[in-house]
Amino acid sequence: MRSKRMSLREAASLIPSGSSITLSGAILPRQPMAFVHELVRRGVRDLTVKLFVGSVGVDLLIGAGGVRRVETAYVGLGPFGLAPNFRRSAEAGRLEVEDMSESALMARFRASGYGVPYLPTKALLGTSMAEHTPNAAAAVCPFTGEQVHEVRAAHSDFTIVHGHWADEYGNVQHPVRRNTDECDQMLAKAASRLIVTVEKIVPPRVVRDNSTLTWIPHHWVEAVVEVPYGAHPGSCDGLYSEDEAHLRLYALHGKTEEGFRAYLDTYVTGVKDHWEYLERIGGIRRLCQLRM
Repeated sequence: MRSKRMSLREAASLIPSGSSITLSGAILPRQPMAFVHELVRRGVRDLTVKLFVGSVGVDLLIGAGGVRRVETAYVGLGPFGLAPNFRRSAEAGRLEVEDMSESALMARFRASGYGVPYLPTKALLGTSMAEHTPNAAAAVCPFTGEQVHEVRAAHSDFTIVHGHWADEYGNVQHPVRRNTDECDQMLAKAASRLIVTVEKIVPPRVVRDNSTLTWIPHHWVEAVVEVPYGAHPGSCDGLYSEDEAHLRLYALHGKTEEGFRAYLDTYVTGVKDHWEYLERIGGIRRLCQLRM
């Protein structure tokens, strides 16, 4: 096995403008925020972003002008309100949005992971969603004659996942007990190339001694990056909680385009890297307050 360890800047440089990407996370947990910040600093544009349920990560990319299209079941800040840049850009017609139910979207991601062009689902029956997307078509089951929809595989050029820890070869592990259900393993398989950021890179013996905790194997992974607190202001299950004060600050700045530009200038484009970002949001004192 070869080492796949990279810096955040090196890994982000793999993604050119015009790419399609899938981001991990379930609203606030495990958003690959440090990676998103680096994409913004690099000026990546014209992205198509495919998500299960999106949050501050895709909203920030949209506000920075990096996104052309979003395919998802939801984008919002959970208890902190609507995703301001997503809503504003969609209402102004600057952003293409495809809405689909969570169950149908899961079928799309599964199809991509299985390497098949589509999968059947009943999740869209009784709705008009299929009439507004090129990625679903009415069909009849050849075995039962039942009405179904065939949904196109949600394949991306890249998936970016944020996890708990990994070795330098890209074997990614997470604790047995977690705070949320997640679909990150399925999303990891839904792209041609997989980049993983983790809270910590551990020696290979740690992975070998706890092999049943591995949920993404090394041969799926192209790059692995160590970024402590890489999901901030979101959370990482069992390690730290979301930063409620910062999420309220984000939502407040996002109410206007001018306010959001000030946020970017302060916390993203106005810092040179992730370490300076952590200092800007309050440093070790604030991070210790978020620990579980």
